[in-house]
Amino acid sequence: MLVLRSGLTRALAARKLAPQVCSSLATGPRQYDGTFYEFRTYYLKPSKMNEFLENTKKNIHLRTAHSELVGYWSVEFGGTMNKVFHIWKYDNFGHRTEVRKALAKDKEWQEQYLIPNLALIDKQESEITYLVPWCKLEKPPKEGVYELATFQMKPGGPALWGDPFKRAVHTHVNRGYTKLVGVFHAEYGALNRVHVLWWNESADRRAAGRHQSHEDPRVVAAVRESVNFLESQQNMLLIPTSFSPLK
Repeated sequence: MLVLRSGLTRALAARKLAPQVCSSLATGPRQYDGTFYEFRTYYLKPSKMNEFLENTKKNIHLRTAHSELVGYWSVEFGGTMNKVFHIWKYDNFGHRTEVRKALAKDKEWQEQYLIPNLALIDKQESEITYLVPWCKLEKPPKEGVYELATFQMKPGGPALWGDPFKRAVHTHVNRGYTKLVGVFHAEYGALNRVHVLWWNESADRRAAGRHQSHEDPRVVAAVRESVNFLESQQNMLLIPTSFSPLK
């Protein structure tokens, strides 16, 4: 019995120490703030793009009465055409659940916006993201165009690629080639995916800044470091709608 008890004591002691050992395997900075951002993408029927946007402009207030709209854009370049992209902010998952319940009971929203627009949509996508801990959402100084750059990183999380990626982003910002709006890390959707939302005064200014950055040794060095952890990337040029909070 004495041997069994001493063995049990050692097992319990080891179990108590286990969380301390496992904590070293964390994949990045802990997410303490419950606030998250839902990325929604709607693929529209080619002949219905204008009708969808007009109806949304007319009735978007019915939707924003329930939760905060960060931005709403049409996709100009990059990927599938006839596509809109929008970002919604929620305090936490409970908040989003309550919003969806309220929308299900909102007859005005359903009849004036949801039902007419559903017939104009071919496909919908949703992705849940958090702002990375070292970034806050910024508002551009004036109207312009936006670029959403999406990076599919190697498995392992921010503990593997977080610091090099951060250095690459900050180098672009610090050199003044573009303005950063936000950096988002996917929580639901494709994992190890990071979205960077940039702002420029125009597509031409964006092109000029990109060409200059390619000749900047500091930018080149930072990018070369971060691409060691990169699997693929893509981008979209976004044009803000007239009813988008981010212009």
